[in-house]
Amino acid sequence: MGLPSAVRRLLDLLTRDEGQGMVEYALILVLIAVVVIVVLIVLGNQVQNVFCNISGGLGM
Repeated sequence: MGLPSAVRRLLDLLTRDEGQGMVEYALILVLIAVVVIVVLIVLGNQVQNVFCNISGGLGM
């Protein structure tokens, strides 16, 4: 006996490869975003201190 059409369509959707490239690009973008956020968290205070020192040196 064959599978019901809804189950057959679901299996077809799960085995398609068409969106694989877009998913890979999305994962790369997420990885880059995470790295940028971590770098900003780690270096954020140092950058803020540099700008404070510059503005203090200019008398602002």
